[in-house]
Amino acid sequence: MKIEMMSSQVTLLQQMQEMQRVANQAPSIELNDASNVSFTDAMRDVVGRVNEQQNIASKLMTAVDAGQSDDLVGAMVASQKAGLSFSALMQVRNKLMTGFDDIMRMPL
Repeated sequence: MKIEMMSSQVTLLQQMQEMQRVANQAPSIELNDASNVSFTDAMRDVVGRVNEQQNIASKLMTAVDAGQSDDLVGAMVASQKAGLSFSALMQVRNKLMTGFDDIMRMPL
C-alpha cells in the first residue's frame, strides 16, 4: 500500500513539474496568413459569395414558383440569407464611401 502511495505521489509530482514547465514558457504567437491578403482580394471574395448566395436563392425561388420544388421554407431562408448578406455588404460600402468622402474633404 505504501509503495502505491509513493508511486502516485511521484506521478503527481511529475505532472506538477510538467505543468510548471509549460506555465513558465513564453506564450507563442502564431502569425496568421491573413496579413498577406489584400483588401481588394477580400472584397472581391465577399462580393462573389454574396452573388453566389443570391443566385442560389433565385434558383430555389424559381423552382418553387414553377412547381418543381415544394421546399418553400428552404427557398425563403435562402432568400433572407442572401438579402441579409447583401445588406451587410451595402453597409460596408457605405462606410467605405463615407470614409473616402471624409478624406477628400480634409484640408491640406
